[in-house]
Amino acid sequence: MESMEQQLILIGFSDKTRKAYLGHVNRFLQALKKDPGSISRDDIRNYFVTQIEERKKSHAYVNQALSSVKFLYKHVLRQNTDVLDVPRPKKEQKLPQVLSQGEVARILSVVKNIKHKAILTITYSSGLRVSEVVRLTLSDLQPDRKLIRIRQGKGKKDRYTLLSDKAMKVINQYITYCEPQKWLFSGEDQETHISERTVQVIFKKALEKAGIKKDLSVHCLRHSFATHLLESGTDLRYIQELLGHKSSKTTEIYTHVSNKDLARIQSPLDLMWKNGQI
Repeated sequence: MESMEQQLILIGFSDKTRKAYLGHVNRFLQALKKDPGSISRDDIRNYFVTQIEERKKSHAYVNQALSSVKFLYKHVLRQNTDVLDVPRPKKEQKLPQVLSQGEVARILSVVKNIKHKAILTITYSSGLRVSEVVRLTLSDLQPDRKLIRIRQGKGKKDRYTLLSDKAMKVINQYITYCEPQKWLFSGEDQETHISERTVQVIFKKALEKAGIKKDLSVHCLRHSFATHLLESGTDLRYIQELLGHKSSKTTEIYTHVSNKDLARIQSPLDLMWKNGQI
């Protein structure tokens, strides 16, 4: 496994992806209990069928697991990859979970801890991934330009996104009170940034305090940012740039959750009621 981790590092995979790939390969080898060279195509097919049918793993999970095993054979073992001629599960078409603007306002208003409020405020107002917000530094903030520089986001890309005036006010209050040093949001040790897990816990507690009974992760703030921009008339191309999406197709999914045009359509039941038919 050490040689695989080294190869992942050399190719440039992120910490998160490396951890996921190593976990998938470790579970794969433990389940089959065979030397990789003696694993057959049927062994591999049966393993992934089990993941879908018995373990009820999502198609996205199985696709990543298959990519991990292929990486092992191709880049680490450098063995014949014919055994990996296994069809990928069809990608599930899931819509992002989105909060209304009112729900976002309730969440931000119930958070009294200034550090927690700053984290959730900038996550929503700038459309950040949790992995991006935890790694922000003071120098990434450019209040004069009303921009935040995201360094080496997903896909190892730099980009700029919005820094709202309201968010900056909250952040200034936090900076005055907490005096962050290296990281904008440090962990218990000033030399390390806050963990993604901690941010998820902060969001879950805010959800509960706001009385929003939905099973959501903090990533829904990013989805909500994009959807609310679209509903306010922002061009999809600008939203794509702010989010750092490589493909416009990824950004287009927000057109399916936006109520911008749907809100203009009346249900036939309402038309019947309006016309006095019921």
